[in-house]
Amino acid sequence: MAYRVLGRAGPPQPRRARRLLFAFTLSLSCTYLCYSFLCCCDDLGRSRLLGAPRCLRGPSPSGQKLLQKSLPCDPHGPTPSEPSAPSAPAAAVPAPRLSASNHSGSPKLGTKRLPQALIVGVKKGGTRAVLEFIRVHPDVRALGTEPHFFDRNYGRGLDWYRSLMPRTLETQITLEKTPSYFVTQEAPRRIFNMSRDTKLIVVVRNPVTRAISDYTQTLSKKPDIPTFEGLSFRNRSLGLVDVSWNAIRIGMYVLHLESWLRYFPLAQIHFVSGERLITDPAGEMGRVQDFLGIKRFITDRHFYFNKTKGFPCLKKTESNLLPRCLGKSKGRTHVQIDPEVIDQLREFYRPYNIKFYETVGQDFRWE
Repeated sequence: MAYRVLGRAGPPQPRRARRLLFAFTLSLSCTYLCYSFLCCCDDLGRSRLLGAPRCLRGPSPSGQKLLQKSLPCDPHGPTPSEPSAPSAPAAAVPAPRLSASNHSGSPKLGTKRLPQALIVGVKKGGTRAVLEFIRVHPDVRALGTEPHFFDRNYGRGLDWYRSLMPRTLETQITLEKTPSYFVTQEAPRRIFNMSRDTKLIVVVRNPVTRAISDYTQTLSKKPDIPTFEGLSFRNRSLGLVDVSWNAIRIGMYVLHLESWLRYFPLAQIHFVSGERLITDPAGEMGRVQDFLGIKRFITDRHFYFNKTKGFPCLKKTESNLLPRCLGKSKGRTHVQIDPEVIDQLREFYRPYNIKFYETVGQDFRWE
C-alpha cells in the first residue's frame, strides 16, 4: 500500500513534464513582451490616454509626406504642473499659393486660353500702338511679343501656342499680335481651324507711306541695301513696279484680303485706320472696343500727343505710374524719297485701294 502511494507521488510522466515546461516558458515570454511594449511606447500610451495628438519620432524620408500632415505636438506630453490644453480642431488645409504675378502685380489667376482675337496685320501699319492701347482695358489680356504661330511655328502645335498666352478670367479676352499673318497664305485656314469665331483686327495705312516706313526700318538694320527707288521698280522709266518686293506687295491689301474672306465673314474682320489712330486715337480705339464686344473703357483721358515722336502716347494712370510711349524704333524719321517716285507708286496702288474700299465698305482717303 505504501509503495503505491509513493509510486503515485513520484516523478511525473515525460509528456506531462514537457507540457508544463512549455506553458511556463510561454508565460514568461508574454510577460517580457508586455513589459517591453509599455516601457518603449510609454509616450505613445500616455499620449492616447491623455487625448493628445500622436507624435511620431525619427521621421524617415519615406514618411515625410505623412509627417507634414501631422499636427505639431510636444513628444513628452504636458508637464505634471500644467493642465493639458484642450485639443484644437484640425485646421483646414490652406489653398495652394500662387507665387508668380501678372503684369499688374496681382497673383496669377485664371486660365491660359487660345486667343479669341488676333491683330493679324499689317506690318508698319500701327499694330504695336493698337496692342499697347488695348492692353489698358481691364477686360483684355494680350501677349506682348509676336509668337508667329500661324506662319513660322505652326508645327509646334496648339498646346505650345496656348502655353504662351497670359492667364485670363472667364470675362476677359485673350489677344495676340503678329502682323505677318495678313500676308501669309496659310494663316486664314489655320486660324479658322483653331476657331471659326476668332475676331480679326487689321491695321491699315496708306500703302506708299507704309512701304517707305518699312524700307526705313530695314535700312536702319542693313545700311548697305539698294535705294528705295531701285527696289520699288523693275523699270522706273516704264513705270513697272516690282511687286515681288515684300514692301510693295504688303500694300496690295485687297489681294491678301481675298484669302481671309474665304474663311471669315467681313463682319468678323475690323479695319483700323493707321492715320486716324494718330489723329484720333480714342475714336479708333472706341471702335475696336465695340468690335470686341467690351465696354468703352479707353477714352480721351488715356492719351496725350507726343510732338517729338509724332503720335499719341498713354498718359499716367492709376495702374501706370509713368506715361508710356512706344519704343525708340517707333516714330523714326523716314528717308527722303523723290516726289516723282511717290506719285508713281500712288498711281500704281490706286486701283487696288479703290477695290479695297469697295470690299470693306470704308473709304480711307489715301488718294
